Amino acid sequence: AAEGASGVLSIGVGGALDPQLAVGDGLIGSEVICDGVRWPTDEAWADRLSKAMPRTRRAVVCGSDAMILTASAKAGLHAQTGAALADMESHVAARFAAERGLPLAVLRVVSDAADTDLPRAVTAGLKPDGGMNLWGVLSALAADPRQLPALMRVGRDAEAAFKALAALAPRLQQAQT
Repeated sequence: AAEGASGVLSIGVGGALDPQLAVGDGLIGSEVICDGVRWPTDEAWADRLSKAMPRTRRAVVCGSDAMILTASAKAGLHAQTGAALADMESHVAARFAAERGLPLAVLRVVSDAADTDLPRAVTAGLKPDGGMNLWGVLSALAADPRQLPALMRVGRDAEAAFKALAALAPRLQQAQT
């Protein structure tokens, strides 16, 4: 921001809260909500993103400091907030943009469906900075090897989500602020 940024874009993957979303679906945030605070996204920027990426859908994104692991927790958060997707970054980006008076846009791709429970090994594999902790995953699997099939599904779904996100990336140029 100090170097002249014209806006803040939160881009990545997130978990579906809306049961109509499938892994790989693209979403453009209409607003971000976290702990009762709502940050609107820049409507003109969201319009440009929608035009550049016509297969995406506009919806509310819920920011969370923790991963939403169970289908029941996802359903509860969907009912409470009306959000279609949850991620762990957009609320941070929204707060940053608001504090600096910068426009905000959100582009996310679904990495896990609303009816999917994530294995606990997923959280063991997450470093505080968002990086991958392989030893944490291996330790969690050693403690409960029954998680392996679900963890493999999570890996396949995440790969599909990142491929879908990569397919959208070239269209970002068309939607710059």
